[in-house]
Amino acid sequence: MPFLPWNEIDTVLLDMDGTLLDLHYDNQFWLYHLPKRLAEIRGISEAQSQAEMKKRYDSVFGQIQWYCLDYWAESLSLDLDSEFMPLKRELSHLLSIREDTVPFLNALHTSGRQVVLVTNAHPNSLALKLEHTQLDEHIDNLISTHEFGVTKESQLLWQRLQERVQFTNERTLFVDDSLPILNAAKTFGIKHLLAVDNPDRTLPDRNITEFPAVRDYRLMVDDIVNNPVTRS
Repeated sequence: MPFLPWNEIDTVLLDMDGTLLDLHYDNQFWLYHLPKRLAEIRGISEAQSQAEMKKRYDSVFGQIQWYCLDYWAESLSLDLDSEFMPLKRELSHLLSIREDTVPFLNALHTSGRQVVLVTNAHPNSLALKLEHTQLDEHIDNLISTHEFGVTKESQLLWQRLQERVQFTNERTLFVDDSLPILNAAKTFGIKHLLAVDNPDRTLPDRNITEFPAVRDYRLMVDDIVNNPVTRS
């Protein structure tokens, strides 16, 4: 387990997909389910549909469009509410909270820390996932970067987020499964950074070395609770 100086951490900023929720749902939807259903709708081969979607994904990776359901619905000529969201719901049985998430969040709250969800997920995706996981019952503040018009890959997002949440870089921990996003947070000056080594339970651990990495939050619970936040 990575060492984190919890006595220096007051605020915890958390990604959602792959960090608090298992990433299996998203991987299955975007890489397999959506291309397959589009192939059926358009009467083309699944391989052709996957190749087309890969080109589309690559063209907007890391940009707000990559995460924007309005963009994908319009780009794929699908109505967001009546066609695209029903496709997302077809796999909703795969939505799940990581087993170690709730004990981790409970420990953060017990120790008096501010807990903020910061996700690039579109508000409709966020609402769907909250509906099926009740994750919002364990979070103080839920923020979709779509309200800022930029993603966590952008320095502008971190500036606007800091104005909203009023966190101090030196006393903030940010947890994410994306290395580019962790690097963006590092560039902004957030002192404490933690990667998730196993975002998708069906895939092997990634053995991350660029940042301290976690595989089971429950191993940190005692340290968190034993170092509560003391406020002046």
